[in-house]
Amino acid sequence: MQLAKWAHDLAESLLAESLPTRWAHSQRVYSQALTLAPVLGEDAELLAAAAIAHDVGYARAAVDTGQHMIDGARYLRDVVGADPRLCSIVAFHTSSPWEASELGLSERLAEFGPAEPVLVDAITYCDLTSSPVGALVDPAERLTEVLDRYGPEHVVFRAVSAARPELLARVTRVRQRAFETEQSKLS
Repeated sequence: MQLAKWAHDLAESLLAESLPTRWAHSQRVYSQALTLAPVLGEDAELLAAAAIAHDVGYARAAVDTGQHMIDGARYLRDVVGADPRLCSIVAFHTSSPWEASELGLSERLAEFGPAEPVLVDAITYCDLTSSPVGALVDPAERLTEVLDRYGPEHVVFRAVSAARPELLARVTRVRQRAFETEQSKLS
């Protein structure tokens, strides 16, 4: 778990003191990622690292475009030289493509592609099952909370509204993979 430990220490240094609520959320996302280890096999540590670092784009040191997914991925790539796959997962997590489109940042997001669907599904599942304060939450309720927090005039509201069906489909796919993995162990 060297990559995950490195990502944990980095995210903690960027978020814990200045953005403690974001740090609590990131810790739960990480915890959720660990539950997916049986499903992801050799990519489990990569997901765990992406999970703990997925919101580093909110840190003052990382803000550039204003879209935290891209900013986090750029920080990881350009400042600390992180693994390109890790950067890609951070860049494409949750509603990033929709938000990038709204902001005219699709080309900047494409710097980190192509996205790996299984890993993007997994990080989205982890993000949507983690509340803003680090509690477990139902994904549909989490999306409603995001919409309520931002309001209809905000780019995040528009992006999440458009992405909602796909985001919930990602959660369903992860749950199905987890179920199938568990069933294969029982066989």
